[in-house]
Amino acid sequence: MKRAGFATLALVGALVLAAVAGQAQASSSAKQDTQLVGTGATFPFPLISKWIPEVAKAYGINVTYSPTGSGAGIAGITARTVDFGASDAPLSAQQLTDCKGCVVIPWGLAAVSIPYNLPGLNGRVHLNGATLANIYMGSITSWNDPAIKKLNPKLTLPDTKITPVYRSDSSGTTFAYTAYLSAVSGQFSSRVGNNTSVNFPTGVGARGSSGVAGVVKNTPGALTYVDAAYSIQNKLLFAMIQNRAGRFTTPGLRGITQAVSTLPKKITSPAQLKIVDPPKAAGKLAYPITTFTYVILPTSSAKAADLRKFVYWAVTQGQKFAPPLFFVPLPTSVKAYAYRELAKVKVAA
Repeated sequence: MKRAGFATLALVGALVLAAVAGQAQASSSAKQDTQLVGTGATFPFPLISKWIPEVAKAYGINVTYSPTGSGAGIAGITARTVDFGASDAPLSAQQLTDCKGCVVIPWGLAAVSIPYNLPGLNGRVHLNGATLANIYMGSITSWNDPAIKKLNPKLTLPDTKITPVYRSDSSGTTFAYTAYLSAVSGQFSSRVGNNTSVNFPTGVGARGSSGVAGVVKNTPGALTYVDAAYSIQNKLLFAMIQNRAGRFTTPGLRGITQAVSTLPKKITSPAQLKIVDPPKAAGKLAYPITTFTYVILPTSSAKAADLRKFVYWAVTQGQKFAPPLFFVPLPTSVKAYAYRELAKVKVAA
């Protein structure tokens, strides 16, 4: 059965690759002068930045991408002011209707880290979902709060004020983070909710990953949420987060891989790709704030052939660039889903 599954995936991939080729006759000496413009999520920007020169070499497709936030990516592709959008949040039913013929394709898999600024602390802070929810709702206000001390018995925590920092722009990272907090805290779910932009009861807002990270760097006692690659590249110390198995874990490759280990063998809907707060069965190292990130394509476009080439390359060969950036290559079932959705992108009549 396993061999048959891989054979099916290979067949689906071959069919998509044939569609990708379209009527083009490939020639290594003939260069296209094709431009694709995209905008959206900051979360996958480190990975997209690696893809851009490689896809130019492979296909002669010049990609320009602006990391403006998931909300801007959704708005841009809905208005057709760009060729593709990117979002860490799948489109809602209304957003999909408003997009008037769009597909949402997973093309990256990574995790949200929780960086903090506590100078002089000897050891890494341990946190859990309930504590984070209470920090962002304003009921935990200092680092030596009993709830945090209980999670960190070996640390001498200061009475420093906690400054929670959040994205002020519409952000897919906010979507993933609030999906997690809503999953672990009924009070957070009812009071704040899960979206790309929410009304946090307390804290300081800043635009983009660089904005929230900048506030944390310059504010002792602050903490925020950004993709793990951004924290690592910018040398931000981040917390270990407790999972449902009771273990404190980090957003590394093994933690992300275990978090997706309980996905269905066949993916038929983006709803099945919600992977925050994975069950105990996922594994002891499963990181609880893991998320897919998506590309949004129009199903009808004059640039359909090049969009298919670019995205097919991204979800196949492009995945080899993922691990050094703390992204995990897409699971087989997710790639199969991506191929099926990508085949819906057609040349405009």
